[in-house]
Amino acid sequence: MRGALLTDLYQLTMLQAYHDGGMNAPASFEFFVRKLPAQRNFLMAAGLEEVLAYLQGLRFEEREIRWLAATGRFGTAFLRSLEDLRFTGDVWAMPEGTVFFADEPILRVTAPIREAQLVESRIINLLHYETLVASKAARCVLAAPGKVLVDFGLRRAHASEAALLSARASYLAGFSGTATVQAGMEHGIPVYGTMAHSYVQAHDDEAQAFEHFARSQPGGTTLLIDTYDTEAAARKVVALAARLAADGIRIKAVRIDSGDLGEHARRVRGILDAGGLEDVGIFASGGLDEHQVRDLLRSGAPIEGFGIGTRMNTSADAPYLDCAYKLVEYAGLPRRKRSEGKATWPGCKQVFRHFGADGAMAGDTLGLHDERGAGKPLLEFVVAGGRRGIASPGLDGSREHARWQLAALPARLRELEAAEPFAVAVSPALATLARQVDARTGAAVRTGHA
Repeated sequence: MRGALLTDLYQLTMLQAYHDGGMNAPASFEFFVRKLPAQRNFLMAAGLEEVLAYLQGLRFEEREIRWLAATGRFGTAFLRSLEDLRFTGDVWAMPEGTVFFADEPILRVTAPIREAQLVESRIINLLHYETLVASKAARCVLAAPGKVLVDFGLRRAHASEAALLSARASYLAGFSGTATVQAGMEHGIPVYGTMAHSYVQAHDDEAQAFEHFARSQPGGTTLLIDTYDTEAAARKVVALAARLAADGIRIKAVRIDSGDLGEHARRVRGILDAGGLEDVGIFASGGLDEHQVRDLLRSGAPIEGFGIGTRMNTSADAPYLDCAYKLVEYAGLPRRKRSEGKATWPGCKQVFRHFGADGAMAGDTLGLHDERGAGKPLLEFVVAGGRRGIASPGLDGSREHARWQLAALPARLRELEAAEPFAVAVSPALATLARQVDARTGAAVRTGHA
């Protein structure tokens, strides 16, 4: 999934035109989100590691160049120039797990324009999706502090890459693990699993299904108890537990996947406790999101963990971000788009974060990259000349950074409902630069030399 042709056609036609015009001066592009979805008080940056892996492996294979030649759209000299194309530029980025807000760049690429332009589509593809999922998952984490949260999203993810990326993004944001086995192998994410209704149905006796499964997985198993009658199944678990315990086999938890989860959990808890199984937990799943999880816990439902899938890894209530990757500088001059409703800030920028005496985030300033603001600069230099400049913090390191970021959120932004927006100011120097660019480009347009 990292081929050079995983891009939009216009990236390549622009590269042909740049080649024809002899244009390949250094260019800087920045990725940002224009505005937050109505249901979000913040976003969480994710996807940087996949972007860096893509940039490091960027190259055109011979078969890709042959295919481009067969389209008849591209010149021979241009196609020949693609043979040695590699990413040789610099990258600045916010660390994964960083909380950010509208108009704040979370990544900047500076490279010869053919390199910086070509990578636009894939960079947006990767940063958009993982940020979308991490931001949704972070809300689940805030809704259920201290609870076990497991990504259950593989089967309804939008194809395999989305399933793996959502497992990674949700773990980064604070989930306990995933049910997707390959994500465990590739990313070292803890893998969780229970059982399916089909396993119970394949047996003539529900209690026998429970016993067979527990003996097959003696290290601590979770039994699915809502295939037929949830409370009746809980009594079967109580009857089975003593017999299994004699053989050193422990039932870790029971899972409820349907019906009134809160009411079933209360009844099951009573049955388990009465049977001496106070240490057996209750795990719930079934189309959950952060709102339902919060409401279950507020109602006092005795649930220790949740499986969250479809609504999280499709970000069902806000399934896309209004994001962009825009040119901010070319050939040493700051550039600015002025399209109605889509104007951008010119020049290479930095985000400076301010904190209150209590350690909570107090406001951000969007300024020029070389300003010396009073706040903490959020974008870090991660790639120099095509080579990684700092070591990867690893997924666990990014997860810890995300945990700290959520802890530093102002209380109002931790709520699931829309709150008063976080303050993001524009520095006087950036505002002045925008006016200067407008004056320069306006004059150029009037004289026909834009």
